[in-house]
Amino acid sequence: MTFTPLPPTETATATTTFTITPTFTASPSPTPTWVHQGPDSVEVPILLYHWIAVSPYEDTNYDSPYYVKPEVFDAEMKLLYDWGYTTITTEMLIKAIREGADLPSRPVIITFDDGHVNNYTNAFPIMQKYGFTGVLYLVANYLDAEDYLTVEQIKEMAAAGWEIGSHSISHSDLTSLEPERQRFEVVDSRAILESRLGVPVVTIAYPFGVSNSSVIDYAHFAGYIGGMGLGYTHDQGLTNLFNLQRRDVKGTYDVKQFASFLPWQGDSIFLPTDTPTPTMTPTRTPIPTYTWIVPSTSTP
Repeated sequence: MTFTPLPPTETATATTTFTITPTFTASPSPTPTWVHQGPDSVEVPILLYHWIAVSPYEDTNYDSPYYVKPEVFDAEMKLLYDWGYTTITTEMLIKAIREGADLPSRPVIITFDDGHVNNYTNAFPIMQKYGFTGVLYLVANYLDAEDYLTVEQIKEMAAAGWEIGSHSISHSDLTSLEPERQRFEVVDSRAILESRLGVPVVTIAYPFGVSNSSVIDYAHFAGYIGGMGLGYTHDQGLTNLFNLQRRDVKGTYDVKQFASFLPWQGDSIFLPTDTPTPTMTPTRTPIPTYTWIVPSTSTP
């Protein structure tokens, strides 16, 4: 008897499958309801950041408040997004103060001082994810310096809708300078930035948030439409048009602390659940007023 061998049984070949970890993509937010504000009294929170990076001092005894970790910054931006905030420009704010204007129901301005390169590498993509734009306050002498923004990076951010403002030429305390040097820092910084970047520079943020009547006079003379100071209120108006109130967001804040000083709260479902939901503590910093003396016809 002859046996014919059977053909070999087919063996299934194992295939490798990959599971893609989903990443957060902000859903298109509904068109915000616009509300008329002004003239004069306008409620707009203005937030101030410096570094969006891990602090190089993290493992030391010194804890710098100016470094906000990227993941914390992302959580803060997500909360603003989830609670219905919309970024606006300084020009929109100042138009509302001067003339009255329609603004989103929950407007916010997000500013960055000094021009650190991580504003481009870290803050910029995070804010793009949520459809936000910001304002860069740049020190003219820092352009293209090591660890600071390059001209090309700034132009890219400006093309994406970011505003550019002056933060002086050398980041000196303007109130400690002689008038001639004040003029140089305030007036010439605008001309230098506009020349190098090819974009309008219409507001100034005073280094260290301090100014005086002389500095503000030069800001008027330079053609700025407003100036940024520091403060704890969201009330902006004609009396502080050249000392707009900005809240310094410190790296030591967690998301709930950040939420507690926002003027409009949202659903607590978007907050971390490890600690009780914060309650708003009303804080009102008196709006500083300055008497602006109309400069003489001679050049300051």
